[in-house]
Amino acid sequence: MLKTNEPHLTRRLLSVLLASMVTLTVVGQPPVSRPKLVVGIMIDGLREDYLDLLKGYFGEGGFNRLMQEGVMLENVNYGTFMDATAATAMVYSGTSPSVNGIPASVVYDPEHKRSFPVVLDHSQLGNFTEDTFTPKTVTVSTVSDEVRIDGAGFGNVYSIAPSASQSIVMAGHAGNSALWINDVTGKWSTSTYYKEMPLPVQGRNHSKPLSVRLDTLTWRPLLAPEKYPDLPAYKKYYPFRYLFQHNDINRFRNYKTSGPVNTEITDIAGDYINGLQLGNHDAMDMLNLGYTLAPFIAAKDADHRIETMDSYLRLDKDLERLLKIIDDKVGLENTFVMLAGTPSAPGNKRDDEKWGIPNGEFIPKRAISLLNMYFVAKYGNEEWVAGYHDSQLFLNRKLIQERGLDLAAMRAEAADFLTRMSGVSGVWTIDDVIAGRAGNNAAALKRNTNVNFAGDLLLAITPGWEIVEIDPVSAKEIRSTVRSGIMAAPVFLYSPVLKPSRIIEEIDARSIAPTVARLLRIRSPNAADLPPLALEKK
Repeated sequence: MLKTNEPHLTRRLLSVLLASMVTLTVVGQPPVSRPKLVVGIMIDGLREDYLDLLKGYFGEGGFNRLMQEGVMLENVNYGTFMDATAATAMVYSGTSPSVNGIPASVVYDPEHKRSFPVVLDHSQLGNFTEDTFTPKTVTVSTVSDEVRIDGAGFGNVYSIAPSASQSIVMAGHAGNSALWINDVTGKWSTSTYYKEMPLPVQGRNHSKPLSVRLDTLTWRPLLAPEKYPDLPAYKKYYPFRYLFQHNDINRFRNYKTSGPVNTEITDIAGDYINGLQLGNHDAMDMLNLGYTLAPFIAAKDADHRIETMDSYLRLDKDLERLLKIIDDKVGLENTFVMLAGTPSAPGNKRDDEKWGIPNGEFIPKRAISLLNMYFVAKYGNEEWVAGYHDSQLFLNRKLIQERGLDLAAMRAEAADFLTRMSGVSGVWTIDDVIAGRAGNNAAALKRNTNVNFAGDLLLAITPGWEIVEIDPVSAKEIRSTVRSGIMAAPVFLYSPVLKPSRIIEEIDARSIAPTVARLLRIRSPNAADLPPLALEKK
């Protein structure tokens, strides 16, 4: 007979009983179901400081809801400044441009001396556009691809963004469709690579095209100017007013960087959720949206704070409306939302001369001419320099190879020559970049450089100086002032399984994709090279 009055036996029995109860409790709990709808949102120029500044002006259902009920990763680091397309590729692929193939939305072809969209692919046709774009340049899988593969095609993946390159990156290789605004016609366009042209968008193109609606659209401040915080006095007396009229050849390009474009994106997102029955299929659906809070390219002066704050307030209303549509149709308890900001580009307009800020002009065409003259004197009368694009200078590699010259040595010579030019604060060869010798942020620069599109020399222009170029299409002069001090971008993860929190530690942007994949219980993108974040669950 068992003597249960013995202390050690009593303790053992109690331990066994407790373990059995815990086991039964765990087994008896139903597993947490996966979301029916995944919403990926990329916001160009989203900044944490503006969110804090304006949170008292926001409603309860947009940014404030995400800040209070979601996980906010306050300081997501992309390594070096990159545009919205490259940043989107990093977030969705979990790896950097050196691996994912997307260093920028526009890259340069030194052989033909022209820039072109990174997603250009002549093997396909355009739909509502003459442009021929595909995700061919994206060399790895993305979160969108993995969602689609996980559902074996029963779930759907759609993307909507003003920019073709960003929309295509978000749709990935396996998406049903990617939509963007045509720069020339204003039509919502796609590529024949994607098998669908959703009916809601076809209807907008035919019955209420942007080309007609923009004629009567005026962008004015939502609030009285004196109600916006932290504005200088003169801004309070001269509120902005922008038109997008038919006689302006740049009206669609301007509109795509304006606050009102976000409302158009949200309108179509609502049409998709309702008309395409997203979140009501036998597998997860995914809807990807590209918004913008970047500086308005047609702003009237260098101080564009009121336009930016107005864009935040408008987008807050759009997010609140979007989340309500999702809640009504699918249920937020059945939805996972990833909202990621991309690094904010500094304003590119020069300060008024009256402030006395040191400045100058760096003219790439002149730099090319001087460098070529230097090489002509040394190597013969040829065209040794192939062009300049986005702070990169390209040598004529084909000619150098034909002449049997040492390309690396000529790069080093060119770097030494260019360093002596006014306005040039630093020059690194592509060899320096690959070897991790390019400045204080060398490791990040190496990761974010794709050798297939990189120039031979990377130039750092002195902050405050203007880069003066000529637009090859319009033949108009383009001036952009160099500024440093890139802001970090926040990321929000909103899910019924996550405990609301705010993480202030620096987070590598490459960790977002594997984190999302783990929360969705799908595979990580095939090149994701960091572990997922350990987030606290409810």
